[in-house]
Amino acid sequence: MQNAIPNPQALADYTEITPTAVIRTEAHGWRAKCLQRLVRLDLPVPQTVALPTHAVRGIAAGAPLDAQAILRHFGAGALVSVRPSPANPDWGGPGSILNIGMNAARHQALAERHGQAAADALYLRFVQAYATHVARLDPDIFDPSKPVAEVLRDGLRQYAREMDEPFPEDPARQLSEVLRSMARAWEGTSARLLRQSKGAPAEAPLGLVVQSMAQGIGQGISGSGVIQFVSPVTGLPQITGRYLGQSQGRDALKKTEALYLTRDPRGASLEDIAPAIFDNLLQFGAVCRRRLREEMQIEFTIEDGHLSVLDAVKVVRSARAGLKIAVTLAEDGVIGRDEAILRVEPRSLPELLHTQVDPRGPRDVFAKGIAASPGAATGRIVFSSAAAQASASRGEPCILVRRETAPEDIRGMHSAVGVLTERGGVTSHAAVIARGIGVPCVVSASGLRLDAKERKLGAADGRVFSEGDLITVDGTTGDVLAGAAEMLAPALDDAFRKLLGWADEVRDIGIRANADTPADAETARQFEAQGIGLCRTEHMFFDEARLVVMREMIFADTSKDRAAALARLLPMQRDDFIQLFEIMAGLPVCIRLFDPPLHEFLPHTREGLRELAEALDKPLSDVVRRAEALAEFNPMLGMRGVRLGVVLPEIYDMQARAIFEAAVEVIRRGAPVVPEIMIPLVSARREVELVKTNIDAVAAAVRTRTGVNFAFKLGVMVETPRAALRAGEIAQHSDFLSFGTNDLTQMTYGLSRDDAGRFMNTYVQQGVFPEDPFHTLDVDGVGELLHIGAQRGRNTRPDLTLSICGEHGGNPESIDFCRKAGFDYVSCSPYRVPLARLAAAHLALHDLRLKSNILK
Repeated sequence: MQNAIPNPQALADYTEITPTAVIRTEAHGWRAKCLQRLVRLDLPVPQTVALPTHAVRGIAAGAPLDAQAILRHFGAGALVSVRPSPANPDWGGPGSILNIGMNAARHQALAERHGQAAADALYLRFVQAYATHVARLDPDIFDPSKPVAEVLRDGLRQYAREMDEPFPEDPARQLSEVLRSMARAWEGTSARLLRQSKGAPAEAPLGLVVQSMAQGIGQGISGSGVIQFVSPVTGLPQITGRYLGQSQGRDALKKTEALYLTRDPRGASLEDIAPAIFDNLLQFGAVCRRRLREEMQIEFTIEDGHLSVLDAVKVVRSARAGLKIAVTLAEDGVIGRDEAILRVEPRSLPELLHTQVDPRGPRDVFAKGIAASPGAATGRIVFSSAAAQASASRGEPCILVRRETAPEDIRGMHSAVGVLTERGGVTSHAAVIARGIGVPCVVSASGLRLDAKERKLGAADGRVFSEGDLITVDGTTGDVLAGAAEMLAPALDDAFRKLLGWADEVRDIGIRANADTPADAETARQFEAQGIGLCRTEHMFFDEARLVVMREMIFADTSKDRAAALARLLPMQRDDFIQLFEIMAGLPVCIRLFDPPLHEFLPHTREGLRELAEALDKPLSDVVRRAEALAEFNPMLGMRGVRLGVVLPEIYDMQARAIFEAAVEVIRRGAPVVPEIMIPLVSARREVELVKTNIDAVAAAVRTRTGVNFAFKLGVMVETPRAALRAGEIAQHSDFLSFGTNDLTQMTYGLSRDDAGRFMNTYVQQGVFPEDPFHTLDVDGVGELLHIGAQRGRNTRPDLTLSICGEHGGNPESIDFCRKAGFDYVSCSPYRVPLARLAAAHLALHDLRLKSNILK
């Protein structure tokens, strides 16, 4: 084996880490490269040798290893440690093994120098690690209740008995076996699955580093510790960590007798006993931050007053701390703004928008489900929407617990602070609505037994919760906790706004919000959406007062009677639209005309129908007969969307009039507004022609009556495959096409979004679908329809505005697709707007870097 590298392109089987050595992350791993950077910064790093990934893979395969040659770098009698060095620190790796080289002679020498107790402790640490991790013996052979010297003797005796040979005395053999064991552990099935769960490729390689031991044991000030300079929870400046005298590795984090680092009234600190060493650590931290361009946690050892830096890793941080750190580094000139943007993962942002369970507090988890909508909330259990509304009216926070939710539960979901369902998936009704309104939600909670009749909730551990009991729903992790958990407030601070402002400067696609109510619009404005891309007007009718009038319209026998009922809804709709226009302050507002089948507004129980009959003063038999007449075998493909507008034009006429009268009122108040009206579920050009003719007539009537001229845009929501295929002719009468990918996915696949969860996991696991198409846009199938519709639409009308407004609108993958397809904007739920803004900036910056690399 050789240490010199005659050819810069060729890698030796090991390399001593020096300032000029050829050490590359992809070849030697992140730890080796980080240690080289520390060496280049003149930090006191113990002598270290790096084994490249190809050498480690060869060791795992049984290739011979000259461990003696490696040990010669450290001198006679040296003790060394071995640490893993994968390409990414998040991928983990085998545990570090310390004090390799310990044997009877070295043990005796250490006893003479540092005392028998210290020598026994060091020797036992190595024997125990070697026996359990290399020889794979049962760790129970080491009894922690006995004195260290006795445990050491028993351990050596048990090793000899189990292995039919004495504990190895040869340091070269010890090192060789440790390296081989760690290399093979990395290649094992469990390790592969574990790192794959952390985002690593299955075949990700491993590097190893061999480092001279800094003992942490001595007569003078000696010990080990870790120090970092920001809070891992908030990202604010804060010195944290621990120091433990007469110790090694990361023992300080495990022992209660460890000292504080800074002066603290609760006890002694490193700053008290070794102020000069503490000052050195502060300097090292500042140098690492400036030169490594990151907040680092430093692992250090002190031996007889001599300070050594063993390692430095990026501070583990929460999402809010990560954003704060990135912005602060950019403001301090350590990194650029573009780098700060790219350091914050878009999918981490939803965690910042909501209250979160404080990770530092206790967690009494009694159930775990799918984290369907981020954030956390504490409230009292209720089992019905009516109970949720009653609780909200009393000012009492509640958690709505249902087997699964339906459209009639929307008012209850708005009233609750959290939602918990026994069934469902990430695209179920509860999940979609909860994300849209920003309510924490956990679905498919395993082990729960819901008894709505007895108003009881049973947990897998035998506990039973009753209505009114206090629980906490953590929609970020999927945990359900007993009682009230400690919380962290949302992190919508200056750093959050500043980062997204920087993102807006570089992104190249518009971001709008789906907003159905004035409250949604306020949230959209708070998150700086560029308008409303989808306002679903039907959600406005579920209010109790409006629901009664809506049901009167449904039961009207003639067009005149329907118009009379709708006339009572008109001022309510108009007031809604006035509020939306004023909140959005001149930004575009796209209003989708009425879409759902009428039966959704009727009660589903006999008791509900009886109450409706009393409210309408009609015989129960008439109400039941009409409800049965409205029932459909497949209502989502029946009398809904534009079909209602064609068959019952009074509904769309009322809505158009409300929109135009609201626009007139806002214009009179001096604010600009150009409403966008969207026709849902179109599949034929003639449908658009019929609705457009009626809407144009309503617009003309409002202009004449009010004397106010106004403009508006009329477009189509493309939700059927036929609409995408016939987009060229549909675009003749449309100012815009907005692709509703929720229904378009359902109709393309022939799948019900609410029912697909029953088999979707099996389909994904067996490779039928690469991902759940309701969660991640199917770019091959549904995406092809989007491409066809966009191309044919713009062939007819080059200035046609294109967008998507389904649940996919906030996914980075969907945004990438839309950018490449030439779409003008995406629209997503208000609480996904920040994610979409940042994701769009990431994609734009990646494209710029790619183009820059190509030009080079």
